[in-house]
Amino acid sequence: MQAQQKPGIHRGVSTYCWYPLYNVNMDLEDSFMIMQDMGAHGLEILADGIIKGYPYPSKEWLNKWFALCDHYEIVPVEYGHWVESKLFRGRESTVEESLEQLIHDIKLASYMGFTCMRTKLGVIDGKLTPTLIWRDVIRKALPYAEKYNVVMQPEIHSPTRLTDQMIMDYVEFIEKEDTQFFGFNVDFGTFQNKPTPGRELPPGFKMNPSLPEDIIPLLPYIHCCHAKYYNMSEDFDETTIPYVEIINIMKEHGWNGYLLSEYEGPNKESYNHCMTQVRRHHVMLKRLLGE
Repeated sequence: MQAQQKPGIHRGVSTYCWYPLYNVNMDLEDSFMIMQDMGAHGLEILADGIIKGYPYPSKEWLNKWFALCDHYEIVPVEYGHWVESKLFRGRESTVEESLEQLIHDIKLASYMGFTCMRTKLGVIDGKLTPTLIWRDVIRKALPYAEKYNVVMQPEIHSPTRLTDQMIMDYVEFIEKEDTQFFGFNVDFGTFQNKPTPGRELPPGFKMNPSLPEDIIPLLPYIHCCHAKYYNMSEDFDETTIPYVEIINIMKEHGWNGYLLSEYEGPNKESYNHCMTQVRRHHVMLKRLLGE
């Protein structure tokens, strides 16, 4: 049986931590074994990279999925997918074409046991501004999300800041539609205020990253977060992101949800490096969460 979770902050892992190791050094069951060993039961997948035969997996594959989740006590949390806006040469996808993709993923995510979706909308510029039709697409998808009990969440990712107009537009939409089925996934990379060793900070973030307190007014709309990490030290500290301040704020405000580890540092091709980094990350999270 899947682990029963009490209200509060819980730990999990995005399978993105281990790309491009999948189908080379490890498979889905390997990642489940590692998660169970770390006591990190929440899972995010990238659907097109994990689901064999996506977007139409076989019954055999789905039965294996359910069996593995049950055996390793894995909680499907977030289903990562894309609403592709450039499927056709010379034009963007229409509202109806985008909606068709989205409805299919809503149904599949729900069937697989996920409660949230990292709904990656098409973007129109380097600031990750979503396609102009996003309101129409999401509005028409809301009845399906409610029917299948899945929350759609665009990822708030650098170079976006939590105080940008884009975020205010999302909040305005949520409040206008009075919906619980559209929210955010905040990627902690938006808080990065120190460079990754051997790298520079992303453009635009050298002086003005999001501040930990910027997350406070958004917490009611956040159902899970990408707990991004770039560099876990031997002392079990993330050296580029102010984790202590972020987690303390989330605890103080009674946030409930999953922190999903997502590694985006150097040497992702190294199995041993990725394993060391994710285990250090969860040692840190356990300490910060008081486990």
